[in-house]
Amino acid sequence: MNRSPAPSSSAATSASRGVLFAALSYTLWGLFPLYFKQIAQVPSLEVVAHRTLWCLVFLLGVLTVLKRWAWLGQVLRQPKVLAAFLLSALLLSVNWLTYVWAVQNDHVLDASLGYFINPLVNVALGFAVLHERPRPLQWLAVALAAAGVLWLTLQTGRLPWVALVLAASFGVYGLLRKIASLGALEGLTLETLLLAPLAAAAMAWWTWQGQSALSHGAEAPSTLLWLLFAGPLTAAPLLLFAAGARRIPMATLGLLQYISPSIQFMLGVWLYHEPFAATRLVGFGLIWAALAIYSIEGLLRSRQAAAAAA
Repeated sequence: MNRSPAPSSSAATSASRGVLFAALSYTLWGLFPLYFKQIAQVPSLEVVAHRTLWCLVFLLGVLTVLKRWAWLGQVLRQPKVLAAFLLSALLLSVNWLTYVWAVQNDHVLDASLGYFINPLVNVALGFAVLHERPRPLQWLAVALAAAGVLWLTLQTGRLPWVALVLAASFGVYGLLRKIASLGALEGLTLETLLLAPLAAAAMAWWTWQGQSALSHGAEAPSTLLWLLFAGPLTAAPLLLFAAGARRIPMATLGLLQYISPSIQFMLGVWLYHEPFAATRLVGFGLIWAALAIYSIEGLLRSRQAAAAAA
């Protein structure tokens, strides 16, 4: 006799998909320095404008193919929803601008530090806003990671503003997307739609002044092609992230966040040869130890839940 899956099985499947989606998004973000180094000659603010416009074009194409337009008319009649997504859109643009500037100006390691701090922001927001309660070993992992971040911060000898802006902006953005009323595709489309008028106006002005990549497209066609590629390249990880954030706790999202800065760290040290004092390894070692503890605890917890459901 066939039995219907238990509710816990359905929840476990959703959580597993959420982990996969989020992990893929963070892997893609970790590789982003490779892309932004290709367009380092384009000012960071113009890069953000291109990302916004071409991402919107890509998303509108996806919605057209899927014939998913019913939500837009409803949302446009809800000022509170528009205000919430305008806030998330502004946070996203601040995060984009800071990150692009950091990569283009040889601060990949500073960007890496920001995304190492971000999981702490996620856990704090989950605890304070969503009333999630980390387990004892999770608290230990958070404490180790906090110690590592503090060590890295002290080693810089200055306020790490790049890292702090990246961590804060994306942490709050993740929270807003987790509790958002729209799905991943619709939410990202609305965000880029709200940003598009500013991006289009700025692009038109720069082009009219002869200062944009569009006005020099004939001289550097490869640069223009790289900028057009920003649409799908921007949309894919954000859609994966939003889909994952809605399915898993903020604490788990915080754990997976370490994928991106670890990749960025390796690129910054071994590919771009940015200065890296040996003393900073202590901080990164603490953070990687936290990641190991968090991962092992989560794995054991999942096996216990699976055994109980069997």
